[in-house]
Amino acid sequence: MPRRHHRRSTRPDVSPTFGGATARTEAGPGDEDYAVRSIPGARAVKPYRCPGCDHEIAPGVPHLVVWPLDRPGGADDRRHWHTGCWSGRRTRGLTRRWS
Repeated sequence: MPRRHHRRSTRPDVSPTFGGATARTEAGPGDEDYAVRSIPGARAVKPYRCPGCDHEIAPGVPHLVVWPLDRPGGADDRRHWHTGCWSGRRTRGLTRRWS
C-alpha cells in the first residue's frame, strides 16, 4: 500500500484569540508585533474607519482586524484595516493616530 505524503503547514505564527478564532503575528507600524485576524465579508456587519487611508470600510467588505501584542490595552486597541492598506503600511504612514 502506498504511503501518503502529508504536507506540513506553512502558515505563519498563529495564536488563538477571540473565542477560538486564530490570528497571525506580524510586524506593524513602529516595529511592534501585532496580531492580525482576517474578517470575511459575510462577517463584516458594521462600518469601520481604516487608519491606513482614513476611508470607511463598508459592511460586507472583507478586511483585517489588527491589535498590538505588547501594549497594555492589547485587544482593546484593535483597529480595522483594509487588506491593501495593511499590506502597504511600510511605504505610507498612518493617516489617523493610533492611540
